[in-house]
Amino acid sequence: MSELELPQIYLITPPDFDFREFPEDMARVLDATEVACVRLALATTDEDRILRSADALREITHDRDIALVIERHVLLAERLGLDGVHLTDGARSVRATRKQLGDDAIVGSFCAASRHDGMNAGESGADYVSFGPVGGTVLGDGTHADAELFGWWTQMIELPVVAEGALTEELIRTLTPVTDFFGIGSEIWGTDDPAAQLKTLVAAMS
Repeated sequence: MSELELPQIYLITPPDFDFREFPEDMARVLDATEVACVRLALATTDEDRILRSADALREITHDRDIALVIERHVLLAERLGLDGVHLTDGARSVRATRKQLGDDAIVGSFCAASRHDGMNAGESGADYVSFGPVGGTVLGDGTHADAELFGWWTQMIELPVVAEGALTEELIRTLTPVTDFFGIGSEIWGTDDPAAQLKTLVAAMS
């Protein structure tokens, strides 16, 4: 990333939302701040809910020329005509997913805090890797991705990198020089005004 370029915003949906109401919240956020990509990251395995949610968000994102990827569900990405998939198992399924979805699809890979997984994901055909959580959280096993990892990655590896998980304004200021994207989700959706909260976080980049 050049010194003049600020990281882009990669918006992550809540793990659970009402597909009839949430798209309006999403639209307000997308109209308030420039967003590069949206990830549909539902925790449910209810196919009907996922399909309805994806349909609702696809209309909003594609109207604004914003890419929409789905977390984990490779077959649904293909079936729904989404822009790609975000994998959560490091490098393990990147190669097979790339082969299945083709060269034009976005294939991203969450690699926790593992340089090794990140490099393997890139070699297997990932378009980006994400590391996290970058902040303190009671979720997971306590592992977090620190600024040193992002600094090393940005210096040594050309593949775009996403910083995500428990972001704060202070962490955003710290990581702005060494990441290409900030993956932001729960940091804004739990607030009274997600669009305003996103603006606050974006302001911390500069």
